[in-house]
Amino acid sequence: MSDASLRRAYGFWALFYDVLVGGTGAARRRSLATLAPRPGERVLVVGVGTGLDLPHLPDHARYDALDLTSAMLLRARRRARGLDVPVTFVQASATSLPFADGRFDAAILHLILAVVPDPVAALREVERTLRLGGRAVVWDKMLPDRGRPSLLRRLIHALTHRHLTGLMLDLPGVLATTPSLALVHREASIFGGMWQIVVLKKTSPPDVRGAGNMYTGTCRLSWNSTTGTVEFLYTS
Repeated sequence: MSDASLRRAYGFWALFYDVLVGGTGAARRRSLATLAPRPGERVLVVGVGTGLDLPHLPDHARYDALDLTSAMLLRARRRARGLDVPVTFVQASATSLPFADGRFDAAILHLILAVVPDPVAALREVERTLRLGGRAVVWDKMLPDRGRPSLLRRLIHALTHRHLTGLMLDLPGVLATTPSLALVHREASIFGGMWQIVVLKKTSPPDVRGAGNMYTGTCRLSWNSTTGTVEFLYTS
């Protein structure tokens, strides 16, 4: 799935999105409680969608809420009108954030990494735009640490990952590409723990130097949306 196809798909799903995931308020509140935005902090909301998180955001922080799809942002703006939450809306891709390095104190990624075409690029952009010591919360559909996903889950993923969402997010694999983001908390959420809450903290500047002179070829990390894994590619 590309950004263009994702924009088209969610232009359609925006009509039904609140019906599909609108009953998740308690899980959203729990996820936001683990992040605990502090007074005066600048918080990035990646994939704000129709704004289902907005009623649960504390009004003592400032928010930049981003989505790829204009139909989603239209609904989020409408929802924000009845709330006393300082939020600015931006239409952009999660894999190419229009913000400076280190701009944000915290980031919210609710149901976005399993949706975007390249979750590796999306999380690396969060890593780049978080300040040192900044936090991020991920609430999403993730693979279990042990065992193979069920046949039913694999079948549903095959049907939905190109037009709605994936069910095979390998978060440890994605985190391997963002070494400055440390996993500091993880807990099961809804649907028997298939949806999980993970809190990350930026503990060091991103390492952009690569491997120095150890390799003379080219190394590239690639996301395989079919298998839900990160692939390491090396060419000499």
